[in-house]
Amino acid sequence: MKAIVVTDQAAGTAGMKLVERPEPQAAINDVVVQVHASGFTWDELTWPPTWTDRLDRDRTPSIPGHELAGVVTALGYGTTGLSVGQRVFGLTDWTRDGTLAEYVAVEARNLAPLPGDVDFTVGASLPMPGLTAWQGLFEHGRLRAGQSVLAHGAAGVVGSMVAQLAREAGAYVIGTGRSADRQAVLNFGAQEFVDLENDALEDVGPVDLVFDVLGGDIGKWSARQIRAGGTLVTIAGPTEARPANGLAVDFVVESDRAQLGEIVQRVRDGRLQTNISAVSSLDDAVAALNSTERRKGKTIICVRP
Repeated sequence: MKAIVVTDQAAGTAGMKLVERPEPQAAINDVVVQVHASGFTWDELTWPPTWTDRLDRDRTPSIPGHELAGVVTALGYGTTGLSVGQRVFGLTDWTRDGTLAEYVAVEARNLAPLPGDVDFTVGASLPMPGLTAWQGLFEHGRLRAGQSVLAHGAAGVVGSMVAQLAREAGAYVIGTGRSADRQAVLNFGAQEFVDLENDALEDVGPVDLVFDVLGGDIGKWSARQIRAGGTLVTIAGPTEARPANGLAVDFVVESDRAQLGEIVQRVRDGRLQTNISAVSSLDDAVAALNSTERRKGKTIICVRP
């Protein structure tokens, strides 16, 4: 099968190559999925699991990519809950070969049914940002209707999901970004926009929840904006600054079939927009993923035309 592999961590995306690899086999509780579309996260090649397994052993050449939409072609021994020929989407394990390939072996529990009226390209764009936003808001942030949410990077892949899901849940959403992002942030559901380059951040006032995707000085400033009992949720790594009278939570997203179902249903209902900025074929994926163009949305690789 065709697959993108990486062997040199220092080279980053420039070290990606399209090669021939053996098709994967389904282990116990696995399925093999014929990949129709794959998502790629821009900083994935900096993640340790891209290069080493759970015992810290080198696993290159490795196939990156963790988001997929496709069709089940084989079941491993003992696998239940899915069937051959079923359309699925989901998030693969961090330390196994990924989805920038024609086939991938995935634990069945990491996948959810993809309704027939949802395009594979759309399905592949949902798992990472959708689950990250959902878990940050509702599991870790315990968001309730009537609360206020400050969503950083609200024109980006994760931030746009945060803004939409928080607004739908009945929160008052303040989105941040660069000045050029203003309309996009408002289109994604924010009621207010804060320009991180030009506005006085202190004027935002206290909020119940901050969802931080940026870290650094923005993360430190965000901790001071949490009102008593509120929560700072971050995916930018452990934060040095913590709210004086609240919680700080940094987390890594996990696959969840029920949550994937909730997310895709909102897409079908028109309550949730995807944020895709570029679509490329597998043959052209290396160039697409190595682009220096600033993209706010997701890059999707269409593996099967």
